[in-house]
Amino acid sequence: MGLKPFSAIDTLGDAPLCDGPRTNYAGYMTLFESTRNKSFPIIDSFENRMGAAISTKWIETLALHTQIVVKKSELNYQHGRIVYTALRHRCERLLSNYGALTVFETGTARGFSALCMAKALHDAEQAGQIITVDILPHDQAMYWNCIDDIDGKKSRRELLSPWDDLLNSIVFNQSETKTALVRLGLNRIHFAFLDASHTFEDVINEFNFVSSRQKLDDIIVFDDVTPQTFPGVVEAIECIRNTHPYDVEYLKADEARCYAIATRQR
Repeated sequence: MGLKPFSAIDTLGDAPLCDGPRTNYAGYMTLFESTRNKSFPIIDSFENRMGAAISTKWIETLALHTQIVVKKSELNYQHGRIVYTALRHRCERLLSNYGALTVFETGTARGFSALCMAKALHDAEQAGQIITVDILPHDQAMYWNCIDDIDGKKSRRELLSPWDDLLNSIVFNQSETKTALVRLGLNRIHFAFLDASHTFEDVINEFNFVSSRQKLDDIIVFDDVTPQTFPGVVEAIECIRNTHPYDVEYLKADEARCYAIATRQR
């Protein structure tokens, strides 16, 4: 493996997400409690069927620091459960002497899903590396619209420091996705999570990059497959399902959030 991180963006300014805490500690905790107490029977069923589920306590702690934000839409971090379970199941299907896996992600954000996938590799005792891309910097102190903002600006590295044992398996790249696809020297991608730009063209572009590096049983997970919000993503998934050798399963967490899991068939 041994891929090195790179940055293709000089600066996004001092406050690409927000210029200070969006609420106080009590406000973030209220959002957290209301989000964690929701039920998602379809995701529960998926975990049961795959025979793998992420630790509830672990993912809730991570979500508090990376997914509980102030925004207009409802909060939902079920994609963390999905990528963990799908990747863990993929690991379990491999031969015990299989080499290291390469996992590719677009749309790092605060690092939530990358860490969920790193935990899947760790729990499966599977060697591997996660290559993740986002325009947000990894080592620039900034406000992230999360509970940690109350303590002042932090870099993503500092934000994720409580999970330092998993960070060695993640390579954080700051770049526009299109630029990263040209620069990344990846020959094989066993698993991918695509959650960057949500236009039809960009999703298809990312898919083409990944699929050309995949083989039988490799997986791509797509976020935000919701017609009312991201019709371009929905259109792209239908195009993939109809014209490429992937079996596509849709997982609807609620009315506002749906995911798709595409598994290579040949």
